[in-house]
Amino acid sequence: MPSKAGTTRLVIVESPAKAKTISGYLGPGYVVEASFGHVRDLPRNAADVPAKYKGEPWARLGVDVDNGFHALYVVSADRKQQISKLMKLAKEVDEIFLATDEDREGEAIAWHLVETLKPKVPVKRMVFHEITKPAIQAAVANPREIDRDLVDAQEARRILDRLYGYEVSPVLWKKVMPKLSAGRVQSVATRIVVERERQRMAFRTAEYWDILATLAVANAGEGPRTFNATLVALNGDRIATGKDFEPTTGKVKPGAGVVHLDEGGARGLAARLEGRPFTVTRVEEKPYRRRPYAPFITSTLQQEAARKLRLSSQQTMRTAQRLYENGYITYMRTDSVNLSETAISAARRQIVELYGERSVPPEPRRYTGKVKNAQEAHEAIRPAGDNFRTPGEVAKELSAEEFKLYELIWRRTIASQMTDAVGSSVSVRIRAVSTSQEEADFGATGKTITDPGFLRAYVESSDDENAEAEDAERRLPTLVKDQPLTADELAAQGHHTQPPSRYTEASLVKALEELGIGRPSTYASIMQTIQDRGYVTKRGQAMIPTFLAFAVIGLMERHYPRLIDYDFTATMENELDEIAGGDHAAVDFLTAFYFGSSNGAGDQGIARSGGLKKLVTENLSEIDARSVNSIPLFTDDDGREVVVRVGRYGPYLQRELPGGEQPTPAASGDGEEGGAQGDRAPIPEGLAPDELTPEKVHELFLGGSGERKLGDDPATGEPIVLKSGRFGPYVSSGERKSSLLRSQTPDSLTLEQALKLLSLPRLVGVAPDGVEVFANNGRYGPYVKQGEEFRSLESEEQMFTVSLDEALALLAAPKARGRRAAAPPLREMGVDPLTEKPLVIKDGRFGPYVTDGEFNASLRRGQTPEALSIEEASEMLAEKRAKGPAPKKKAAAKKAPAKKAVAKKATATKKTAAASKSTAAKKATTAKATTTAAKKTPAKKAAPRKATTSTE
Repeated sequence: MPSKAGTTRLVIVESPAKAKTISGYLGPGYVVEASFGHVRDLPRNAADVPAKYKGEPWARLGVDVDNGFHALYVVSADRKQQISKLMKLAKEVDEIFLATDEDREGEAIAWHLVETLKPKVPVKRMVFHEITKPAIQAAVANPREIDRDLVDAQEARRILDRLYGYEVSPVLWKKVMPKLSAGRVQSVATRIVVERERQRMAFRTAEYWDILATLAVANAGEGPRTFNATLVALNGDRIATGKDFEPTTGKVKPGAGVVHLDEGGARGLAARLEGRPFTVTRVEEKPYRRRPYAPFITSTLQQEAARKLRLSSQQTMRTAQRLYENGYITYMRTDSVNLSETAISAARRQIVELYGERSVPPEPRRYTGKVKNAQEAHEAIRPAGDNFRTPGEVAKELSAEEFKLYELIWRRTIASQMTDAVGSSVSVRIRAVSTSQEEADFGATGKTITDPGFLRAYVESSDDENAEAEDAERRLPTLVKDQPLTADELAAQGHHTQPPSRYTEASLVKALEELGIGRPSTYASIMQTIQDRGYVTKRGQAMIPTFLAFAVIGLMERHYPRLIDYDFTATMENELDEIAGGDHAAVDFLTAFYFGSSNGAGDQGIARSGGLKKLVTENLSEIDARSVNSIPLFTDDDGREVVVRVGRYGPYLQRELPGGEQPTPAASGDGEEGGAQGDRAPIPEGLAPDELTPEKVHELFLGGSGERKLGDDPATGEPIVLKSGRFGPYVSSGERKSSLLRSQTPDSLTLEQALKLLSLPRLVGVAPDGVEVFANNGRYGPYVKQGEEFRSLESEEQMFTVSLDEALALLAAPKARGRRAAAPPLREMGVDPLTEKPLVIKDGRFGPYVTDGEFNASLRRGQTPEALSIEEASEMLAEKRAKGPAPKKKAAAKKAPAKKAVAKKATATKKTAAASKSTAAKKATTAKATTTAAKKTPAKKAAPRKATTSTE
């Protein structure tokens, strides 16, 4: 769109990528330049404060709290060159159009540009929600003024976060550890993760059983002949399921009125039902209908990209930013589910083209947002333009990651305007009477989809990996009341209750959204911040709080509970919304929060306590650093309290000395309070808080400074000590060491057993040919050895009892040809949600372990093959995967000449490179086939909006 004759306009956007795209849509007379995000902000440190303000008492904050909360803004050093360039351009043009993003932050950037550039020419604000030629031309033709209410709301948010962070963080430095930070949203997000881990730590598993019946009909017709039904009631009382147990005790909830079957009860009942007739007692059929999902908003896009594409929040937003700036999707920071009339028409036209007339409902669908405190006025995230491009049409233009995200957005948008999925659901009850006259009721459900509707285009994923997909069908035979059935099989099956799943980035964003905390533009940065601050680590997709997070949240819960209260934080968002709507003054809001003034808005709980300033200064002396840095775990069998201490060098375990005595500070060895020798133990890196079970703690004390002396060797006089090493517990005496057998435990090990272990390898005798025969324990179990010949023993006890004749007979027998048949797995778990490889639990030399065929992870203390969840298994393998494969031991070889060694090394390097190249090529081919992207082009670099120093 050409500008008026003789008129030159400067259009300022935020990123160079956006500038490049927009400049192509504007005619001559327009100069498009980027601001590179924020141009100025509150000073980050004392060096940023201009000289004339350094003596001011409020300079540290960057906010004059006594003068209407006037903010001191400074241009960051890395923006000064660009600002000079924009100032020069501003003097050469007739008009300036500020085309920053259409949200509060974008509005604030536009205002900062005006304040910084101080232009002498007219300034207008142009807004758009997609970067297409029609949208840009419409924005130029319909400019508006800067919305000061939106600017005030964003400035109030920035100042609020500065006050919160700069006043509360020093408390953490003094009482927990230097260089920590607190933030209005980051602290609440950390609290949510910590509370979930506390629930996991308090969780006690329960075992319950039921019966799975495979039932058959006599004349199935066209339907299936057999189907599965589960025992649901016995003599009229419901069979206990996972929801009937207390999570902290593992016992049935009081008043549940259920029958709790154990293994013996379930197997016995199954036996008494064998051969008994089964009869259908009830058949209920209902229509099934499922409405489409609303189009994406920021949070739901992050959630689904995490579930389907395994992208972090940051990765999702970076990829979406590129798609937006290059004109493929609409603005990606939004909490609105609305679609424009143009978008609805485009979606309906494309549905007809791709799926037919029957897939379009008579009337367009309208959606109402469910997000608490939703305030942005954009459309939902959708493909850009008046005619949506299909994924196939853009495949050659996008990188693999961009293509997958575009396809996700396109499918969700199209599905949102399609017809409902319809079908029928059936609920069936079947009864059988056992030989003991027990009435056993079984239940089965079926679902048939007659018209998939929107499910043809899109099926939403779930945070529950075991949840059934929306488009899955469960077909049952045609059944009627009183119909006789026969049981082909009756299998007792055991279950274990599972602790609540850890949060992923996706589910944490969902939790924040439901609480009304944070905004679309902040979710990704919050996820990153709590990891960067050391409060949360990731194992696979799961977010695990550190003990540092426990200490920080414990301090705030005890001394500043209002500051991390969910309702309080959401209320502040409401008040910021009121400022944005022009219904309240920012100064009144900030005054109430900081000083406790009760006039106008502001949280009255904080106001009554005198405001934030008084709260953090007056309560400081009441905070006991030792107490807040101690996380209680449990009391051991000797009545000693076991706690985790957060020290300057990391977390460690500590327990009271016998008799309740406490060690003196000097005894700790590093200057920290508490922890005498023998009373503390380090916590291995990567160990999650919920993995500190009493068994694991005992092992850590044993292997740390709490090793246990079993006695003295009567032959040598040397002490025999029980220790814990990298590969588990072992006994040691002088130079001799021996691992415990699989049948032994550290708690019950006696001096006599230790002496037997230290006798290994045991000399069984000398063969007639003069060669000694030994019995020993090895990687693959107990064995006897003569020279280079080995034979396995059937049991560990045989190592100490096998005679020379027996050993020679074993050694004389021919060695078994080939490898022994692999034992069947203990359990088949299903597919790893991260790698999509099948997971199984096997029994190994050192106990049960989970494997995906490439990586193995031993089950930890307290974990059983039956109770291990697919999520926990995935986390364990992800941790192993992150460490990489174990280094292989080099076989002893004759020393080769230097030149040959170099040649071999070079050859090996070439082979490795070739293999890597081949693997990469295969992966690329697979990704290409999956996404139908025919050609991968380099992603266009975008200048992301520079993060402010907000501690939100």
